[in-house]
Amino acid sequence: MIRTFILFAVATLFLGLQSAFAQTTSTDAATLVADKVWVDSRDTLTAEGHVEILYGKTRIKAKRITYSGTDGSLQIDGPITLMDGQDILVLASSAQMDGDLRNGILRGARMVLNQQVQLAAAEIHRVDGRYTQLYKSVASSCQVCANNPTPLWQIRARRIIHDQQERQLYFDGAVLQVAGVPVFYLPRLRLPDPTLKRATGFLVPSFKSTSKLGWGVKVPYFIKLGDHADILLTPYLSASTTTVALRFRRAFRTGDISFASAFTHDDIRPGRDRGYFFGKGQFDLPRNFVLKFNLETSSDRDYLLDYGYSTKDRLESGIELSRARRDELIVAEARHYHSLRLAENNDILPTVIGNLAYHRRYHPALTGGELGIRFDAHSHYRTSSVAGDTGRDLSRASLRLDWKRNWALRNGMIASVLGEVNADYYNIKQGLPGEFAGSHATPAAMVELRWPFVKTTQFGASHVIEPVVQLVWTDTNQVNIPDEDSRLVEFDQANLFSLSRFPGADRYERGLRANVGVTWTRYDPTGWSLGLTVGRIFREKDLGQFQASTGLSGKNSDWLAAFQLKLRNNLALTNRSVFDNKFNFAKNETRLTWQTAKIGLGTSYIWMEAEPFENRPSDTSEWTLDAAYKLSPNWTGKMDWRYDFIEGKAAYAGMGLEYRSECVKLALSLSRRFTSSGSLTPTTDFGFTVSLTGFGGGGGARPSARSCRTYK
Repeated sequence: MIRTFILFAVATLFLGLQSAFAQTTSTDAATLVADKVWVDSRDTLTAEGHVEILYGKTRIKAKRITYSGTDGSLQIDGPITLMDGQDILVLASSAQMDGDLRNGILRGARMVLNQQVQLAAAEIHRVDGRYTQLYKSVASSCQVCANNPTPLWQIRARRIIHDQQERQLYFDGAVLQVAGVPVFYLPRLRLPDPTLKRATGFLVPSFKSTSKLGWGVKVPYFIKLGDHADILLTPYLSASTTTVALRFRRAFRTGDISFASAFTHDDIRPGRDRGYFFGKGQFDLPRNFVLKFNLETSSDRDYLLDYGYSTKDRLESGIELSRARRDELIVAEARHYHSLRLAENNDILPTVIGNLAYHRRYHPALTGGELGIRFDAHSHYRTSSVAGDTGRDLSRASLRLDWKRNWALRNGMIASVLGEVNADYYNIKQGLPGEFAGSHATPAAMVELRWPFVKTTQFGASHVIEPVVQLVWTDTNQVNIPDEDSRLVEFDQANLFSLSRFPGADRYERGLRANVGVTWTRYDPTGWSLGLTVGRIFREKDLGQFQASTGLSGKNSDWLAAFQLKLRNNLALTNRSVFDNKFNFAKNETRLTWQTAKIGLGTSYIWMEAEPFENRPSDTSEWTLDAAYKLSPNWTGKMDWRYDFIEGKAAYAGMGLEYRSECVKLALSLSRRFTSSGSLTPTTDFGFTVSLTGFGGGGGARPSARSCRTYK
């Protein structure tokens, strides 16, 4: 049969249907598509065979449609498919609706929201184009198989109302069934539909057990404060604690703020109020400035770990104003630190710190190259009044002028020269006798040669080899300035070719020295690569500037070797070592990662010699492991592990099991912290969460649906 395409506006000329669509605009014009269309003497239009009606965002497919010109009603014979936008799909056996499709009754119907939640009912009423009422209904987001028609879970209700405008589902007489067994009854229940990301109401509860607090339950309640703010209240109740956690978020046109806190009465510290408060915010200001702030406080040393809110053992609060441009950096900040470590006394730590930095780059046409100006100011304060390391207060201002230029030579070498002058001013209070106060200058110069070689083999592999030699000189006239800022020194491939390996500004690496190294990288056309960096520092004299454990002490430094292998299957192996001529290692770190569709693995081993100067009185030898393995499309196992070889025992162990399908998420976790310090004792935590997915948005990738198997 020849299909007939008729604009619905043309049909109104025959049937006088203008009143039925009096409120529509030209963009709401309806289109009728069918194999056969005819009009009888009773002003009734009948369409039959592959019938489709397109009206705005609504699309109806049916076997037969009869339109009455007398009362403007539609009689639709199924099977019927009604699509309202991209989020609502309704299937029915028959329907009777008004002319503008805003009101009607659908029988033997099933509604699907956002391709996630299915609602089946004996009868569906469509009211005012906004409400959909389902009677004798059932809702579930689980896949239903022909050989097993009972879903994993379902909610049966006397009536379900879907408010399309508010995107809410209301249940009357709701019964939650698991595998067909009733487990919970609620006379009234409200849930967000799958398209709604934020709505006031209860979130998924979680069950938790710890060796300190026993079994408990967390019941979060989300409060929507408009489109740009919300509050999350989470009561935590157990036999040993009564805790209320609160999170507040607010978004502005130019920034956002968030606060998280908790208030506790428990049996761990009876009669004492416990809690914490963390807050942060960021705002974009005029002229490209950015303002950031954060606040962190806790009632006692152990609270954050006891309740799992954070693993931080030093709290930081501060405010920062910054601007970063291509050739300019401005930073002004004030910080306050509070240590939660039992071995640290906050009276003798620099707890109040201020920093100011202004860096600017120029490209002078007269000399070429790059000219830099750096101004830095720093000040810190201790509450202790004892002179020396336990009570010293220090302020410093530094100005650096530097100039660098590169030349490409005819033989392929790249030559560079660098010169700089540093001027520092120190003001020290409560210091030791003889410590410097005043100003001094430190000049430095560097000459560098790089010679990159590139070769491509007949098999397409590329090799890049680049030997580098730097000759560096820094003035050896140094003054007695206390080391407050440069105690944690690292020697790695990032600073092998640097003027100074000290991380702070109160120390300069001095004397005449040569930084020598070579890098080699192989890129294979099959997708894997291999890189190696080897280097060492040779000095004219040993000035005793570095501790032995850094690998930088002596006339010549230890050898630095860095290795990286990346394979096409997302397997990566990296290693960084610092060792002497006899292969005695001062530091060694190895990291292996592997990421595929089924496995995520990360494991590290670290070795460091003891260094009391860096507050590390014993050797460090630790192995860490974090892994996740997809046991099946729906099951994932996880594990975390940290083992201390010096102590001869595990420091932390954790494992978890997660099940995710199209309609449910189940998470089990078990962890044990083995370390103890003061009132902090070893603790075991157990967590259990079950959530029914499909209600409420959130986006993200959808989990694998369970398959329907056919058994013969």
